[in-house]
Formats: sequence, structure tokens, C-alpha cells
Amino acid sequence: MSMEIVTLTPDRQKELMEKLLERKGAGYGKFEGTVNEIVETVRRGGDEALLRYTEELDHIRLTAAEMEVTAEEIEEAYRQTDPALVEVIRSALVNIRAYHEKQKRTSWFDSREDGVILGQKITALERVGVYVPGGKAAYPSSVLMNIVPARTAGVREIVMTTPPGRDGRVNPHTLVAAHEAGADRIFKAGGAQAVAALAFGTETIPKVDKIVGPGNIFVALAKKAVFGYVGIDSIAGPSEITVLADETANPRYVAADLLSQAEHDEMASAILVTTSVEMAEKVRSEIEGFLKVLERREIMEKSLRDYGALLVAPSLEAGIAAVNEIAPEHLEIVTQNPFDVMTRIRNAGAIFLGAYSSEPLGDYFAGPNHILPTNGTARFFSPLSVDDFIKKSSIICYSEEALAAVHGQIETFARAEQLTAHANSIAVRFE
Repeated sequence: MSMEIVTLTPDRQKELMEKLLERKGAGYGKFEGTVNEIVETVRRGGDEALLRYTEELDHIRLTAAEMEVTAEEIEEAYRQTDPALVEVIRSALVNIRAYHEKQKRTSWFDSREDGVILGQKITALERVGVYVPGGKAAYPSSVLMNIVPARTAGVREIVMTTPPGRDGRVNPHTLVAAHEAGADRIFKAGGAQAVAALAFGTETIPKVDKIVGPGNIFVALAKKAVFGYVGIDSIAGPSEITVLADETANPRYVAADLLSQAEHDEMASAILVTTSVEMAEKVRSEIEGFLKVLERREIMEKSLRDYGALLVAPSLEAGIAAVNEIAPEHLEIVTQNPFDVMTRIRNAGAIFLGAYSSEPLGDYFAGPNHILPTNGTARFFSPLSVDDFIKKSSIICYSEEALAAVHGQIETFARAEQLTAHANSIAVRFE
């Protein structure tokens, strides 16, 4: 295939944004009724309904006693996993933990001379559910990224669900990663039915306070359906990368990085924004060369054809403006002075600076979380972090003298809102 090189104009940018936003909620309406039925059935039917869906959708018959992964199964997973991979997981965990430790917050209190004490109390969530996709693919890196910030925040119990294979087992790499990261309990359940089980609890799976983790459209819709009964992290969309490059970039590196995201699925987005026509041409040539030798060629070609773009901006400032409009999940800046450009980026999930900060570095090893806002939501969402696993309580304490100084003002405010009982609850203290 040969990607078209397009000059960046306001009309072209608008067209691109409309196409990218089409991916958000694609197919949601088609499956929403089915998912809501699954959620409600599991809510009412507990284990019996969950096991029935597991047999129907995952094609494996389990009993309630067989749902929870045993210590023996985890030991077997270690035997089936290459020791070199175990060591890589442990090395990545060191970096991921160190990064998330720096995000921890502490409670604070401010005491004033007039007898007022104000503060904020930080409390970790009690129990969190982590959903991990199964099927043909296994993503132990996502297991680490979901569990580590929860564990770092101080969550008391982390419950993980993941669909079993037809042999009734869980992918060994997934189990090893979960055990290394600190999952407390692991259950063989997947899809919308697992999300419902976590949200409402069953006889076997405990109810959680929040559900995090990626999944297919059924998982996304189930998380949407249970939001409000429990917290959720986000409704994740297809993966995406934007590379902002000038003439100093290495076109072979840029092409390789664009394809690293295009291989995720057909709806992934890979966009180059460059100030150089020559750079765009070289990147296109490198992409064509890589496509001849890399696996998942059909997926990458469809992704690039439908949601990829090689955009030539009239200036670096115009390129930066385009990036801020796209608000990409992953942004690579490969310019002469990437740190300067970074200061002008307002909207991006994760920012990678320089030629040797390839996006997969963030996926697996560097430490920052790879669960990021997609589909332009980087305008108002942030990466998954320790903050997602805590809650904050406001602390208010007034002495009699402190309240006496302001009670008239409070009563005036309350009466202005015609809330006389509010005013009275202050006034009775000074009768």
C-alpha cells in the first residue's frame, strides 16, 4: 500500500478529527441491549448465571469451586513460563513501582489561630476489581499497569478476573504477572458477565468498589452499564499514536513507531505530523518496506488506510496546534529541541521525547502507566495512576469562638436560598 501525503489545512484537520471520533462508540448501539441483559441477569442470578454465560460464551463448563485460581495453578504457570520473561517482569515492576510511589498523596490538616481546623483525609479504596482480557492474546504488561498503582495506593484487596481458555486454564504469563504484581484473588471469568460479577458480587466473587482494565466492546459496555454502582477507570478506545517530527528525525525510526500501534487492531490510529515533505516521503517508503516483512500486515494496512495519515504542516507551530487538537493517546516528539516543543503540548496521554524514547518503552518497561486516555479524551482525562485508587474526605472543625464570628453570614446565605432549617442549625447554637 502507499499512504497519501497530505498538506495540513483546517479542512483536512477537521476531516481527520471527524474520522477519528467515529471510532468512539462504534457498534455500541448494536450490542448495548445484549450487554445490559447479561449484566442484569448476573446481578440477579449470581454464580449460576455467571457460570452459564461462561459455558455459553467461553465454551468451558466450570463449577463455582473451580472459578478461583489455586496456588497450584500459579505454581504450574511459573513452570510454563520462560524464566527470562519472569526476570523481565520483575525488572519492569521495579520501574513501575518506583514511578507510582512518587504519585502517593498524604492527608493534610491546617490549623488556624482563630480555632478553625481544615484538612483533607486520603483513604485508599477497600477492594478493586481488575479485568484482564483473555482469548488468543495475553497482555501481562497491562496486568502490571493495573495492579501496581492500586497496590501502591494501599488498596486492601485486589480481585482479578480473566476469561479461561477452553481447557479451563488461564494464560500462564497472565498468572505470573498477576502474582508478581500482588493480586490477592484471581477468578476465571470474562466478558460482560465478569464485569457484572465484580460490580454486584456473586456467591463466589466479591463485590468491588471500582473496576479497571481494558477489554473488548462487551467489556466496555458493561463497565458503562455498572458505572454509578461502582467506579470505573474509563471506556478505552482503540490505540493511537501521533509522531511530531521535523527534518532532523530518523524516518526509519518514525515508520517503525507508527506501525507499532497500527498492529494493535484495524481501528488503531497512526499519524505523522511533520514540517518536512521529504520526511513524509521517506517515512512512507520505510512503512512500505516494513509491511513486507512484519507480521499482522493486513491489520496494519487497514489501520493505516482508514485511520492513518501523513500530514505536512506549514510550520512547527501549526504542527503543535494539530497535535493539541488530536489529543493523542501516545505522542512522540522527534524534533531538534523536543523539550521546548513539549512545553507547548497541552493534550496528550503520554509524551515520548527524542529518537530513543520509542512508544513500546512506555508499554513495557519505563515505569509510567500505559493505560491512557484515547479518542481525544486526553483533553480532560489522565493516565491511570495512584489517584484512581484513593478517595478524599474533607475535614472541617470550628471552635465555638470561630463559628460565633461568622454565624450571621452563614444564616444570611441559607435564608437567601430559602433553606430555613439550614439557618436554624447554625442559629440554635447562639440562642
